[in-house]
Amino acid sequence: MSDTGKTSAPAKVSPAGKVMRDGLWYNNPIFVQVLGICSTLAVTNNLRNTLIMVLGVSFATSMGSMTLSALRELIPRKVRMIVQVLVLSFYVIIIDIVLRAYQPAISKQLGPYVGLIITNCILMGRAEAFAASNPPGLAFLDGLANGLGYGWVLLVIAIVREFFGFGSLFGFKLVGDWFTPWTIMVMAPSAFFLVAIALWIANNYKAKVAAAAKAAAPGAAGAPAGQGGKP
Repeated sequence: MSDTGKTSAPAKVSPAGKVMRDGLWYNNPIFVQVLGICSTLAVTNNLRNTLIMVLGVSFATSMGSMTLSALRELIPRKVRMIVQVLVLSFYVIIIDIVLRAYQPAISKQLGPYVGLIITNCILMGRAEAFAASNPPGLAFLDGLANGLGYGWVLLVIAIVREFFGFGSLFGFKLVGDWFTPWTIMVMAPSAFFLVAIALWIANNYKAKVAAAAKAAAPGAAGAPAGQGGKP
């Protein structure tokens, strides 16, 4: 006899899995927290520069969060933000030194934006909201997830901007001479519009998923028996 009357319990998500899932989608830095928008506008007209920025932010956020989490019991509350800035600056300086040594051309193209990683609200936001109250392992994953969640949105925007703005990806020409580049795509206003469109698509999709989940929930099809016919 089949046990058709029982419903399977929802699968439990581990703390690490929840942290990764939240950073990549459910609490995405751009779609939900609306952080890191300045660099979204500054570097996304070139896919190579965007990738370097994504790797830099992910490294600084994950390593900075892990370090601050390990030191959280030793940092006096009154000076915690000063210490956070110092620790995060340390990792940003490492990124800048490595780029200057091994990728001088990209370092020159990015200019001050590498150093300005420290001003990215995602770094301080995760340090204050998560690393200050969670163990180092989870803090590292949270920083990595938020860096990658921020990164995949930037990469999608960079693909659109570089392709339509230059007809190329990673500097490799993909279309012939017949293609007329869209000059607007290499200008900052296009990034504003693309971020807005991405936010609209993501929020619209989330709303549809939430509505579908609510409709599929037990008891959602109709009101319980005995509760009048009032609308």
